[in-house]
Amino acid sequence: MKVVYFHQYFSTPRGASGTRSYEMARRLVARGHRVLMVCGSAERGETGLSTPFVAGQRRGIIEDGLEVLEFDLGYSNRDGIVRRTLAFVRFAARSVAVALREPCDLVFATTTPLTAGIPGICARWLRRKPFVFEVRDLWPELPKAMGVITNPVVLGAMSALEWASYRSADRLIGLSPGIVDGIARRGVPRDRIELVPNGCDLALFSADAPPWRPATVAPTDLMAVFAGAHGQANGLDALLDAAVVLARRGRDDVKLVLVGEGKLKAPLEARAAREGLRNVVFHPSVNKGRLAGLMAATNVGLQVLANVPAFYYGTSPNKFFDYLASGLPVLVNYPGWMSELVQAADCGFAVPPADPAAFADALERAADERDALPGMGRRARALAERDFDRRRLADRFVDCLEAACVR
Repeated sequence: MKVVYFHQYFSTPRGASGTRSYEMARRLVARGHRVLMVCGSAERGETGLSTPFVAGQRRGIIEDGLEVLEFDLGYSNRDGIVRRTLAFVRFAARSVAVALREPCDLVFATTTPLTAGIPGICARWLRRKPFVFEVRDLWPELPKAMGVITNPVVLGAMSALEWASYRSADRLIGLSPGIVDGIARRGVPRDRIELVPNGCDLALFSADAPPWRPATVAPTDLMAVFAGAHGQANGLDALLDAAVVLARRGRDDVKLVLVGEGKLKAPLEARAAREGLRNVVFHPSVNKGRLAGLMAATNVGLQVLANVPAFYYGTSPNKFFDYLASGLPVLVNYPGWMSELVQAADCGFAVPPADPAAFADALERAADERDALPGMGRRARALAERDFDRRRLADRFVDCLEAACVR
């Protein structure tokens, strides 16, 4: 079959953003299917295309036989809400045109944003094409819970679009147990919903990656790394709050390294400078190959999110699975399914939200009991291999699409 795959933020591993769609599309191709990936030009992404844009787009075959159609529609998570909304609408409009004319057997779309479902809805009802919709975040539940969107008209429109996407899809894929439950609460039968969480790239995050550390982190320091977006949802002030406690305790041997970009990076850097937090190191985004090397030199991976109950079971962050694949102990600062995984596997630390002292206590324990960290790391890697091998999850993903195509 030929699949038209819509993902506005698509990236290959040469970029500095998540590669789930790249891996899933590769698996489709490996199983004998053709894929056209339709995407925009995300700031930290790398689509694999390098030819000039013509009439606002470029198209070509990249590695593994994957075809990519990239629109010249830039996007940055540092943009404000108006500019981001405009980018979402423009991508959806151009995607609808593709969905209505491109020869295909199935249309697949993945969030965010929620507008990603629009081309799938059009293909389903105007062309009678099978449509599979992947939900990475529950909208409008998450932006409402975070207070990002409060206008009742906007929230109502988002809720209607969410319902229409779910109603139109032949099958749905949720990335976490909470997302699956949220879809089911909208009246979708559970036999139409498949749980396919983010997975672990076990080959990339292996012991073969050359280790490296930022120059300001000594080889003897305990290095705890957060690698991801610096936005409101990430709640990274919690890291700086813990850094204040560590500095007050004189624990200069613990360094918190924040790798990535985002709208709140500059304010976080300004706060760290203002408060003299020399135990916090900011580093630009790196591609997946460089990230694997950084992980090889890291002692603890930091899974941090804002203290929003909707996040507890309703997210599936890439970074968490990268930490597991790297064989790192993971520190999680909020309850939910990832915290439960870490505790059940004894592969890290779970601390309560909004508790800087408990966060600092866990890092001090890691620094003082370093002999225990390799064992935690081995259990993290074992969890990755047992439950989150991306190759097996990708096969489950392809099975879901194949089943939808023969409805």
